[in-house]
Amino acid sequence: MILDTYVILSEQIWNQSLVQSLSQKNKFINWILIDDNKDFNITFLEQNHVTKIFIPHWSYIIPEKIYSQYECILFHMTDLPYGRGGSPLQNLIVRGHTETKISALKVIKELDAGPIYLKSDLSLLGTAQEIFIRANSIVEAMIIDIIKAKLKPVPQVGGIVEFKRRKPEESNIVELDDLEKVYDYIRMLDCEAYPHAFFETPHLKFEFINANFDTNEEIITANVRISKK
Repeated sequence: MILDTYVILSEQIWNQSLVQSLSQKNKFINWILIDDNKDFNITFLEQNHVTKIFIPHWSYIIPEKIYSQYECILFHMTDLPYGRGGSPLQNLIVRGHTETKISALKVIKELDAGPIYLKSDLSLLGTAQEIFIRANSIVEAMIIDIIKAKLKPVPQVGGIVEFKRRKPEESNIVELDDLEKVYDYIRMLDCEAYPHAFFETPHLKFEFINANFDTNEEIITANVRISKK
């Protein structure tokens, strides 16, 4: 017998497997994937009798009429309250972090300021795509813990550090003079739907993915896509 209906809210392809995996591990919960913002509305949630919403990755503001009526649990890739705000993965890497925590928090009006259910460790090694895929398994385990232990969130503790959402033009590597920074820029933007690290000439644009950094030889090899501006 189905007892509850929960939503996985994410527009990213690597989170789609969560619904199937969680459905197999708990037969008493009906899991629904919402991956399009037009489907994320009160009418849809009411029609499907949703009781809880888990948010691994979402690029839109959660409407107050939804988070005030439904328990919305967001997964943020920083050790909150450090790193509130946009582009957490990229902002962490450019600051030299090699590991972080995923914070599961309750959505409230103030951005990334809600109380915390739990946190889990996450390595920041590899490409952005690899990190997000790695995070997916961790988020699944966190969801299971929240449900099984019936966790209640507690207020955030510590100094607040806010991140700003990065802009596409900040992916330009033309001013970088350190190879490790160049490598970090390439890998932290190496993901589907992300603006890749690039530089431009008056007529051409060079975009980089699949970087490998040989620290002994101090050489970066990468795939490059060259297009006309």
